[in-house]
Amino acid sequence: MNEVPLFVGIDVSKDHLDLAVRPAGEAWQVSHDPQGINSLTERLRELAPRLVVVEATGGMEMALTGELAAAGLPVAVVNPRHVRDFARAAGQLAKTDSLDAHVLAHFAEAMQPKPRDLPDASAQELRALVARRRQLVEMTTAEKNRMRTATPRVRTKVQEHVRWLEDSLKELDKDLADSIRSSPMWRTKEKLLRSTPGVGPILSMTLLSDLPELGVLNRGEIAALVGVAPFNRDSGTLRGKRKVWGGRSQVRAVLYMATLVATRFNPVLRDFYQRLCAAGKPKKVAITACMRKLLTILNVMVKHNRHWNHVVQNS
Repeated sequence: MNEVPLFVGIDVSKDHLDLAVRPAGEAWQVSHDPQGINSLTERLRELAPRLVVVEATGGMEMALTGELAAAGLPVAVVNPRHVRDFARAAGQLAKTDSLDAHVLAHFAEAMQPKPRDLPDASAQELRALVARRRQLVEMTTAEKNRMRTATPRVRTKVQEHVRWLEDSLKELDKDLADSIRSSPMWRTKEKLLRSTPGVGPILSMTLLSDLPELGVLNRGEIAALVGVAPFNRDSGTLRGKRKVWGGRSQVRAVLYMATLVATRFNPVLRDFYQRLCAAGKPKKVAITACMRKLLTILNVMVKHNRHWNHVVQNS
């Protein structure tokens, strides 16, 4: 065990992994393949760092972080935007893979983000299925939009593709439902979530796959994580408007659509929305507040394993 704590930053790219260690100053590169990850893991086990930081790269980092976590190494997957803001604040404007690794190591040493438990294989599979569903929906929408201006011959080809996409979507929805039913824990959580008026299968699947922190964090933390918590914009005597910022946009987009439905069919959200509008709040602000309220209630339901009616009646 090192007397001086070591902090490691790893920059992930398609073909290789760049590493940097602080304060030792070591740096090296390995190939981004099973052999490279294995050699990297063995080297880090010898160094025994206090923290390893990796940027979220759209899933490209999952194999690496999974191996590191399995080896018992403390790993934190961080938001790339936070790292770039940190680099600018430190005066690091140049950008290469090697420099990024040093910035990540510096970020790990200075900020020391808390390592979080990584999802197991089944959770990763569910997340991949939900992400694929999102892609199919986006492609279907794009093709239907193209159909409006397509020539008759091209329109026929587009219609064929749309039918294929819709069939693929139905098949994927079945796979998602089977995955959730196969897990007693997910089945219980989905049943709780679906007991809420306005919460359908898409929101429940998205929360299960992309928001595993639901029921673990407090109301302020979960709202900030999704990006529906307003942040102050004050300086001196100036009092600016509070605005939501950051968060998990994919979860927020699905939550927004579910909240629109809930403000019509969920008595609690409907009354809350109408009160805000009657008080002069802009509709966009009122919807955001309803999103936050719905998320907060769902967080409590999962945390205490309570049905919607039980939570509402006792709140």
